[in-house]
Amino acid sequence: MEKMDPQLVNKYVKEKTVYLCLYLFIWFAVSFGIVLFAEPFSQVTFNGFPFHYFMGAQGSIVTFIVLLFVNAKVSDRLDEKYGLVKRVEKVETSGKAVNK
Repeated sequence: MEKMDPQLVNKYVKEKTVYLCLYLFIWFAVSFGIVLFAEPFSQVTFNGFPFHYFMGAQGSIVTFIVLLFVNAKVSDRLDEKYGLVKRVEKVETSGKAVNK
């Protein structure tokens, strides 16, 4: 692996940390925030259950899984933005893929 400019590394780590904090905030708000306000949310139903119950049982898990996919996609874009990924081009020749 080639060395990177320290300023570029600092920008990358800072941007990655901002996204991580955002994901943690969303996770916390969905997992604990909804349950903390269970009484007001008990009037709202989702999928036949009170909203706070649904979010505590299934919604927070689904949100966590969605955040995993979002994090993977955003991380890939950040890696490309800061030049941490080298693209490999494939050329089709007589039905076989060959690295260029």
